[in-house]
Amino acid sequence: MISRIQEKVSAGVRLTQEECLFLFESDDIFTLGQLADFKSKQIHCDKVYYSRNHHVNPTNLCVNRCKFCSFSRSTGDEGGFEHTVSDIINMLKHSDDPFRELHIVGGLHPKWPFDYYVNLLSQIKLNFPHVYIKAFTAVEIDYMSKLSGLTIEQTLQILKNAGLDMLPGGGAEIFAGSVRNALCPEKISAEAWLHIHQIAHSLGIKSNATMLYGHIESFEDRVSHLTELRDLQDKTHGFFAFIPLSYQPNGRVSGTRFHSAIDDLKTIAISRLYLDNFPHIKAYWIMLGEKLTQVALLFGANDIDGTVIQEKIAHSAGAKSAEKLTVAEIENLIRKAGKIPVERTALYEEVT
Repeated sequence: MISRIQEKVSAGVRLTQEECLFLFESDDIFTLGQLADFKSKQIHCDKVYYSRNHHVNPTNLCVNRCKFCSFSRSTGDEGGFEHTVSDIINMLKHSDDPFRELHIVGGLHPKWPFDYYVNLLSQIKLNFPHVYIKAFTAVEIDYMSKLSGLTIEQTLQILKNAGLDMLPGGGAEIFAGSVRNALCPEKISAEAWLHIHQIAHSLGIKSNATMLYGHIESFEDRVSHLTELRDLQDKTHGFFAFIPLSYQPNGRVSGTRFHSAIDDLKTIAISRLYLDNFPHIKAYWIMLGEKLTQVALLFGANDIDGTVIQEKIAHSAGAKSAEKLTVAEIENLIRKAGKIPVERTALYEEVT
């Protein structure tokens, strides 16, 4: 089957679910890497994108207690935090690192009203008018809708009017119902996640998409997840990037396994080959580590995220990477992989 897949990739023909599953089950990692690199070069030549971005987590207090999450806390727990809008503005004003993009996600705070989030966006835009705001997962959007009594569409429109530029891809985890119920039964369903992103796209709000892999899911579950994303992208063309997120074992979910670098590279490569309608595949260096991220650039990835100032969520789960990188470090990492570093905005506009 591999020869047939090679022919289809060379001809630009879409792969089937059966072929995607074959690639996950295959041990031919070198052929897989060559095919994915070929496909990436067709789209982007040797360009690899990065951004000057700053992560902001307003709170880690959360009404959900997802089993895999080491970031969230309940009210009164040690290590819990909640920042006012003024706290966040002051933090950003005193940042030593320049940024063009803000990535804002956090827990589902048990007491904050919807107005908190609207005010947060508007105050950021007032103080940093040229910064792009990528904020709030579909899980957070669903929670805000319930808080406000508004529809998903009304909630997103108000947030957009306040300054929201795009949605991140978090909260997707894995779409398979049985696995989702084991990992995060309180979280919104896969159907709800997809529906929220579809509505966002209809309002002109672009987004990313993720998949959390390497825990208790099967290869079939991964193929199904990728297929759902590909089908929605066919309808809306609203996704910028797909981001495979490697599960960080924290001992909280029984039956999970330690992931491998081979599995990471394989997942990135297959994502590039199967998601033929996604412009970008991201190797998130926070999860992968800097050196494996370099290798991933030869396996179909064309984006490594960015400077990622003050990342907390992955490191709470045990990520061993640095908490931020300088632009010089990022560009060196990309060049050493034989690629061309290109700074971008959140909306993938090249910065010249």
